[in-house]
Parts: sequence; C-alpha cells; structure tokens
Amino acid sequence: MSPTVTPTRPAADPAVGGDPWADPELRAKRDRLLATLSGMGTVGVAYSGGIDSTVVAQAAHLALGERAVAITAVSDSLASGELEEAVELAKRIGVRHRVIRTEEFADPNYLRNHSDRCYFCKSELYGRLTALREELGVETIVSGANLDDMGDHRPGLIAAAENGIRHPLQECGLTKADVRALAKAWGLPTWDKPASPCLSSRIAYGEEVTPQRVRMIDAAELWLKRTTGLNVVRVRYHKGDLARIEVPLEHLADLVALQTRGELIRVFKDLGFKFVTLDLEGFRSGSLNGLVASDDLRIGGSLRPVAKNGG
Repeated sequence: MSPTVTPTRPAADPAVGGDPWADPELRAKRDRLLATLSGMGTVGVAYSGGIDSTVVAQAAHLALGERAVAITAVSDSLASGELEEAVELAKRIGVRHRVIRTEEFADPNYLRNHSDRCYFCKSELYGRLTALREELGVETIVSGANLDDMGDHRPGLIAAAENGIRHPLQECGLTKADVRALAKAWGLPTWDKPASPCLSSRIAYGEEVTPQRVRMIDAAELWLKRTTGLNVVRVRYHKGDLARIEVPLEHLADLVALQTRGELIRVFKDLGFKFVTLDLEGFRSGSLNGLVASDDLRIGGSLRPVAKNGG
C-alpha cells in the first residue's frame, strides 16, 4: 500500500533567490526527465536510497503517482542504516515502496569475487524485478544509472540490457552533477550524500565474498563513522584478514593519535581482522582496481573491459 505522505516540496535555496527552479536549464532537465518517465506508463524503480535512484523515484512519483513503485533489494551486502534511510526517503517522497530480498550470495559466480562480480549481482536483482512486474502492476523497470556511468564499462549495465532495464537519467543526458542539482531543488536531504556502494565492493578481487567478511567490514566502518564523525570511510578487506582503512587525507593524523590508534586496533581485531593498516594515500573511490592484472574479463563467453569495483 502507498504511504499517505505529502510529496516532497522544493526547498528554498538562497543562492538562487529562494526559487530552486530559477535556472531554466535545470527546469528543462527536470521536465525532460518527467516526460520520459510519464511516457513509460507504469514503472518500477530499482531504488537503493542512493542519490541517483532517489531522484528517479522522486521524478517517477511526480510523473506517474500510484503508477510508480520503488523497489529496494536487501541482502548481506547492504550496509547498516541504508535500508532504514531508503524507507524514510520513500515516505518523504510519497512513492509506493516495496522491499524484496535478493540471493546473490547463493551464486558461486558472485562469491568467487572476480572482476565481473557486479554482473552476477545485477543479474540476480534485475531478474527478480522483471519477474515481479505483473504483481507490481508495472510495465517497465528503471534504474538510477546516469550519464557518467557510461564512461567506463560496468558489468551491471550488461545485466540491465539483458533484462530490458531502462535508464531514464541516461536517456535524458543527465550527469551526476545534474542529479545532485535536481535532488537539491526537490529538497531531498541526501542531495550531497556520498556514494555508498555495496559492502562486497570492499573485498579485494579474488578473495571470496562471505557474509562473515561483509559483516566485519560493515561493523568496522560503522565504528569508524561513529568514532570520527566522518561520512566517508572505507575498510578494504585483503587476504589474511587484513584491513586497509581509507579516510580523507586531512583526517589521517586523527587515526594514528595514540589513544585512537589503540582503541581502533582493539576493535578491529575483536571483529576478526588479524592486521590493521592505514592507507597513506587516503580515500580513493575504486582503489581495489589496482589489483586487477588483466585489462579484460569474461562475461557470458565474451571478453569485456574491467569495470570499476564500486567505491
């Protein structure tokens, strides 16, 4: 059932004289997105609560009302707090919302964690979503992929194409910057939320993905965020239960302070890490890609370029 929540109203933005839609280019991008979604008739949005899929869910609700539904997939790779945030955002928007369970951890191709892991994850997700179309009363499943995602090959986009998934942000030529601008104009509180890829993307290629390892990573990152107050932290898992911590460069010194360092080591070892290291290069999105030796990967029998390993 659809939550009885008033749709989000644009928040006043002093930078543009209190009118969040004062920029005609931004209005045109908004209108193009709404028209594209309206033309689909009924849609199910693959909705994670991240900024891209949230903007698509907001636009779908404005364009289609009850003919749009946001679907959030839950599995062991979802970081703590992400589901709760997605639920609250869906209520704020007013869009119909459904939560489902995906079982990518039952697929040995996913668990082996080669550089095509995301293909098998998205195949599981999109396969389940397309199978639910009749039950949900939707004709088309859409994603939050934006124009910037086309710059590098991503296995997840191959899985999307195989399942007939559409990408309205890409179809409208919207970049990540455009998405954030739309989110801010719509008053979405997460307009500047950092990317939050799945926990499995923290595990070095070739090291098996297991529920235990993603739980270790999740608990470690949660502790770091609570202790430091940082929004962007990464705990990368490497062979031998080694943790490699990435934080913004300006915060490196905070983690090596004597009192913090001792507590950090104790907490991480209690979680199951045998070695605890701090990356002196600081946070870099997709830093595990440096471990991929080949420029190619194989999906469905064909050679394809290596994709980015999330965040």
